[in-house]
Amino acid sequence: MSFVDFRNVWLAYNDELLAQGQFAVEDINLQVEEGEFIAIVGPSGCGKSTFMKLATGLKRPSKGTVEIGGREVDGPLKITGMAFQAPSLLPWRTTVQNVMLPLEIVEPYRSSFKQKKAEYEAKARALLQSVGLGGYEDKFPWQLSGGMQQRASICRALVHEPKMLLLDEPFGALDAFTREELWCALRDLQAAQKFNVILVTHDLRESVFLADTVYVMSKSPGRFVVRREIDLPRPRDLEVTYTPAFSDIVHELRGHIGAMRKQGVEVAQ
Repeated sequence: MSFVDFRNVWLAYNDELLAQGQFAVEDINLQVEEGEFIAIVGPSGCGKSTFMKLATGLKRPSKGTVEIGGREVDGPLKITGMAFQAPSLLPWRTTVQNVMLPLEIVEPYRSSFKQKKAEYEAKARALLQSVGLGGYEDKFPWQLSGGMQQRASICRALVHEPKMLLLDEPFGALDAFTREELWCALRDLQAAQKFNVILVTHDLRESVFLADTVYVMSKSPGRFVVRREIDLPRPRDLEVTYTPAFSDIVHELRGHIGAMRKQGVEVAQ
């Protein structure tokens, strides 16, 4: 049984659009094995973020079914963690307090938070240290760089030990060097904890470096038009990004997206 299972999923954002046959995504079929890391790439407006809403239960499909962890998704999932392009850390809380936030609001941690606060704080501090934020646990967000804030945001998404991490352009606002550092931090966390990852990104290098499988979405209405397994051996170091094998995969994916853009221009004309 696949851990993530989309079967013939279509989504229109309201009844009027549904009646007109105007869908944001159409005919999505996707099966992801437990512990697999997938990336979704495609042109702007193709439905990548809509897919994420379906995967988290924030939206229910107009047609088809979404199952995660063997259960049909009928509402917001508690077994997922999410991180976005903007870290959105609460400015009045320290870094470790920000990371602990899910433990205060997500069951089964919430009901025992007061009794186990010291244990949970130790867990959050250990997670921060694992991504290179040792010594910054008691700093406030405004005292951290953008890359540090994003590390803390990922820790916050993982502190309640979700089975799946969803990342929506998490490194898009960072400089190239910081971005690559965070690639490696995420690579190491996922290798150690074996959680599923769904990464939405515009960065083809990022998708090829991190993912087991990359999916290319078409222009709206979004559907998967390419599935590319990344057969580069793991663990992957940054040096692999300079190899011909890596570059060939990136160029292949870029070719698919470029062809879709060209087709869109021709249709518009």
